Amino acid sequence: MNANDKPIFKVVLIEDDPMVQEVNKLFIEQVQGFRVAGVAGNGNDGLKLVRELSPNLVFLDVFMPSLDGIETLQQLRTMALPVDVVAVTAAKDAETIRAMLRNGAIDYIIKPFKLERVKQTLERYRLRHEAWSEGPPATQDDLDRLMHNGGEAAEAGKTESLILQDARPNGQDVLPKGLNAATLKQVLNVLQLHGAAGLSAEEAADGVGIARVTARRYLDYLEKTGRVELEINYGGVGRPVNRYVPKP
Repeated sequence: MNANDKPIFKVVLIEDDPMVQEVNKLFIEQVQGFRVAGVAGNGNDGLKLVRELSPNLVFLDVFMPSLDGIETLQQLRTMALPVDVVAVTAAKDAETIRAMLRNGAIDYIIKPFKLERVKQTLERYRLRHEAWSEGPPATQDDLDRLMHNGGEAAEAGKTESLILQDARPNGQDVLPKGLNAATLKQVLNVLQLHGAAGLSAEEAADGVGIARVTARRYLDYLEKTGRVELEINYGGVGRPVNRYVPKP
C-alpha cells in the first residue's frame, strides 16, 4: 500500500425502506474510502450480515419489522461484535435518542438528511480511525482532541448556548418543553432569509421540514420573546393568515 492509499471501510445498511436503502448507499459511496458491503431489511437479517461480513460500520434504522433498531443494537453489544453503529432514523424523541446513544451508537442522523451530514459523520469516523492507528493518545489533551474532534463538540455546545441565549425572554434558562435549540436555529434562519416579507406557519414548516403545528409553536415562542412580530393578513378570500416577521 502506497502513501496515497486509504483503507476501505465496509458498511452494512440495516433499513427496511428500499428507497432509503438506495439513498443511504449512494451517499455513503460518494465518500472516498467507504463502500456498502451488504444491505438488510430488518434487524434479524442485519445481525446475520454483521456476523458474516465483519463490517467496520453499521447504518441502523430504528423502526423496522422483526427486530427494531434498539433491540438490534443491544444484541450487537451483547454479542460483543467489534463494529461501530450510526443510527439513521426518523425517530427524534428523547427516549429513543438516549436509548441508541446509551447502547453505543457513535452518531445519530435524523431523516430526512443531506449528503453533507453523512459525509460529516464518515469523515469524522475516518479521522478517528487514523488517529487510533497511529498509536494511543499521549496526553489528556490528545485524547480530548480525538474524542471531541478538535473541539468541534465544545464549539457545537457553545453555538447552541448562544442560540438559546439570543432567543430566551428575560434570561430564561431553558426553552419550553418540546422545543429544542437546533430546530429553533433553523426556524430563525428561514425567517431571516425571507426578511420583511415574513412567513406563515405553513411556509416556515416547509422551509425547515417540520410539521405545521410544530412550526407554529416555535413561531409563537419567538413572537412572545420579542424576536418576531405577528402580522395578520386579511387580504383575499377565506380566513386571515398570520405572518411572522423578524425584527431588525
